[in-house]
Amino acid sequence: MERKIYNDLLNWKASTDRKPLILQGARQVGKTYIVNIFGEREYANVVYCNFEKDGNLKEFFNNLEPIMIIKKLANYKRKEIMPQNTLIIFDEIQACPEALTSLKYFCEEANNFHIIAMGSLLGVSVHRQKFSFPVGKVEFLNMYPMDFEEFLMANNEDFLIEQIKNCYNQNTALENGFHERALEYYKNYLFVGGMPDVVGEFLKHKNYEIIKIKQQNILDAYFDDMGKYNKESEIPKTRLVYKNVSTQLAKQNKKFKYSALKSGGRASEFANAIEWLSLAGIAGQLFRVEQIKVPLNAYKSIDDFKFYMNDVGLCCASQDILIDDILFDNAEITDFKGGLTENYVNNQLICNNFNAYYWTSNNQAEIDFIVRIGKDIIPIEVKSSDNIRSRSLGEYAKKFKPVYVIRISSKNFGFENGIKSVPLYATFCIS
Repeated sequence: MERKIYNDLLNWKASTDRKPLILQGARQVGKTYIVNIFGEREYANVVYCNFEKDGNLKEFFNNLEPIMIIKKLANYKRKEIMPQNTLIIFDEIQACPEALTSLKYFCEEANNFHIIAMGSLLGVSVHRQKFSFPVGKVEFLNMYPMDFEEFLMANNEDFLIEQIKNCYNQNTALENGFHERALEYYKNYLFVGGMPDVVGEFLKHKNYEIIKIKQQNILDAYFDDMGKYNKESEIPKTRLVYKNVSTQLAKQNKKFKYSALKSGGRASEFANAIEWLSLAGIAGQLFRVEQIKVPLNAYKSIDDFKFYMNDVGLCCASQDILIDDILFDNAEITDFKGGLTENYVNNQLICNNFNAYYWTSNNQAEIDFIVRIGKDIIPIEVKSSDNIRSRSLGEYAKKFKPVYVIRISSKNFGFENGIKSVPLYATFCIS
């Protein structure tokens, strides 16, 4: 399966001021796969080092001189390591802090060697274990589960993608046959999600029971990870918060409530757990913005946020949702589907590098997402179906007079009365 991040890797390789690259992302999003494929295609050979699986590697970093490290790795792996022509991969680098520190010296003294480092819990490790981080000596890329465009790519729907993008740019309706096909893919994506291993099962067999098993395996791996690089007293809190993320999305008011975790629950008690989940990349906060002014980040309320999972498929699995609940619009999960749809849009915006927020007005109106597109602050309202009636969007437009607003729903493309209508499947076009 092709991933859009591949082009970013090509740009990194071709850069004249290239530094060692750190590829960040949660476990199971496909980091190891895409980097190894990149190495096989674009380099003469690959030297792969996994610090969790091979404890012997750590000894080679007692001396941080790059040339000595290269000599030891080449001999140990029985492979020639050539400047410019060998890709060196440091996987699960958080298991060897010295290897992370060595990236500084590779940048300063041996930058002709191409190195990509990865670590599923690297963000947690750096913040919690006081690692010596090579600030300014590395580049970063973030990798996420497959977005909906990549899901369509995996299903060989390049023509459909092209038509969706054209209709988005021109604000013209997509032919009904393609519109219905895209909505069908979208519903499947809500259940399957974007974890490559799960998407692979969908492509091969469309066996939804096996899909649920694979998703549960990923959730179990996440719970196991919560015991790593974490204080023992924080482990049960972290697991409790993660279990509660999808549960709170099923509520009408989706603002995250500590009191829903336990009676009398407070922010101070669960702050470390929320930070751990965010740093691990398996959940993320969407903060409320108090004023519609640039820069939006300066006006966010750190006390008010929604919490979303990194993958909608895992969100469904955590609540034991069935594929028929999604495909046939089970009315009993209406509230959860609203939260799931918001989770989906949030993930697509993150993949497109947006820093999004949400907005409320005296508990009378709420806009699901506030983003900056170019120089304009644009509100985005999300509907999980074709019911597009909304008082909140009208109140926001009257108060702030945006150049236009975006409404995401199952309706087709269009532009009328300052409202840009975007079908749910086309959220990836917002950039």
